[in-house]
Amino acid sequence: MTPEIASAIKEIEQAVPESTVSLREDAEGGVYVIVDPVDPGPRYAQRETWIGFHVTFQYPYSDVYPHFVRGDLARADGQVLGEGTSATTFEGRPAIQLSRRSNRLNPADDTAALKLIKVLKWLQAK
Repeated sequence: MTPEIASAIKEIEQAVPESTVSLREDAEGGVYVIVDPVDPGPRYAQRETWIGFHVTFQYPYSDVYPHFVRGDLARADGQVLGEGTSATTFEGRPAIQLSRRSNRLNPADDTAALKLIKVLKWLQAK
């Protein structure tokens, strides 16, 4: 794991102190991250999920994209999850992919922790 990624993990842990941050290093200096639990918001039938993502060795010069949540996440009103979501797997578990790419990445400002918070806010508002 690169020093930049180690620093990013500390920032993530500080951003979500009520959650457990689990890691699995990849073979290239990056890390797979799972944050559990997080609240997807009142619009969902499940009020807890995990959220996962891959921080690649290019960090902070690469976007932390995509993010994933539990595969059975469902809206409380019965509607489909909709735009920006698709069924897949992440780290061997069923998942819903959340596609929220940062088109104008600024490595100085767009941290992995900030991206996590932005994706969670998007999910909660969706």
